[in-house]
Amino acid sequence: MRSNAQVRTILFCLGGLLMIVGVIIGPLPGPGFLILFPVGLMLVLQNSAWAKRRYVRFKRRHPRYGDWADRVMRRVSAARRRARERIAEALDDD
Repeated sequence: MRSNAQVRTILFCLGGLLMIVGVIIGPLPGPGFLILFPVGLMLVLQNSAWAKRRYVRFKRRHPRYGDWADRVMRRVSAARRRARERIAEALDDD
């Protein structure tokens, strides 16, 4: 389904729109920002190589925020990385 360029463009735009709406409703009470923004970011990252490069650059410059974003988005790669770090720490302790 996502191999179609038009579908990818629509999903990218929808993700951007969700991120913008999440920022707008952020000051309102409730978890709207914490739901809409990560979902929008996931759509953008899945459908844009440019956005992925920017996100990787952001994570290198700001590792704390990048880790937080990965946890909120429940990225599988971040979970694997944390598991590898825990194993490495356990081996270093021995």
